[in-house]
Amino acid sequence: MPRRAVSDRRGRYRGTVRSETDHVELLLVCSAGGHLQQLLLLREAWQDRSRLWVTDAAADTRSMLSGEPAVFGDAPSSRSVIGLFRNSVRAFRLLRRHRPAVVLSTGAAIAVPFFWLGRLFGAQAIYVESVTRIDSTSTTLRLVRPVASRVYVQWPELAEQLPGVRYEGTVLGGG
Repeated sequence: MPRRAVSDRRGRYRGTVRSETDHVELLLVCSAGGHLQQLLLLREAWQDRSRLWVTDAAADTRSMLSGEPAVFGDAPSSRSVIGLFRNSVRAFRLLRRHRPAVVLSTGAAIAVPFFWLGRLFGAQAIYVESVTRIDSTSTTLRLVRPVASRVYVQWPELAEQLPGVRYEGTVLGGG
C-alpha cells in the first residue's frame, strides 16, 4: 500500500525512508484560495493519476485536501525572498524524492521554484493561467513561461495576445 505524504503543522515534509513507492506521476502545485479551487475543478485531468499536492498551509486548504497526499509550503510566498528560498529548497527535495512526470499549476508564487526545478529534473511543466486574467498575464505566468511545456489561458482575449498558449475554455465551464 503506498504511503501518503503529509506535512507537520509548520509545513515541513513528514515522510518515511525513501523507497521506489515515492514516485508520483503528477505534482499539483498552487497557492491557497482561488488557485486551489481552480485546480480542484480540473479533477478530471488528474484524479486517476498518482499525485502529490503542494500548497500553502491554511485551515481551508487542509480541509479541501482532506484525504489527498499533500505538503504545505511556507507563506507568504508572494514577493518574499525568504518564502522563495524556502519553497525552492522544498521543491528541490520533493522533486528529487518523487520524480514527477508532470508539474501542474494554476499559480501563484509557490509554483515558480517548482516549475524551474521541475524542468531541471525532467518533468513537463503545465501552467493554467487564472480565470481572473482576461486581458493581462500574471507575474507568475511571466516567470514560469520560459520553462513551461504548455500554457493554458481561460479567455480567448488573452490567447490572442500570447503566441503559443492554448485556450480550451474556463475551468468554471461555459467559457
